[in-house]
Amino acid sequence: MPHFTITIEETGETFRCSDRQSLLVGMESLGKKGIPVGCRSGGCGVCKIKVVAGSYQKRVMSREHVSEEDEAAGYLLACRVMPNSDVKLKVLGMMKKNVCR
Repeated sequence: MPHFTITIEETGETFRCSDRQSLLVGMESLGKKGIPVGCRSGGCGVCKIKVVAGSYQKRVMSREHVSEEDEAAGYLLACRVMPNSDVKLKVLGMMKKNVCR
């Protein structure tokens, strides 16, 4: 199973993520304390990110948190995105303050 390098743009931190796990699961492997994890099913919006570079596959997300326009522009929920290549992302959701300090 392929693994890709995921980079958090704000901190430069990287982590490995397989193409079968969500970016959120990969982010948790950083060992960060206090990263808010919400519903894990795309409904709460806690794990909102912007994919700056890279390719990915995505599952259904709540339109309450990610509009079709947002999704087309790379604004996604980390719990619903799996990488197809190395990915660079920005943290936007409520976890930003925990990741980017």
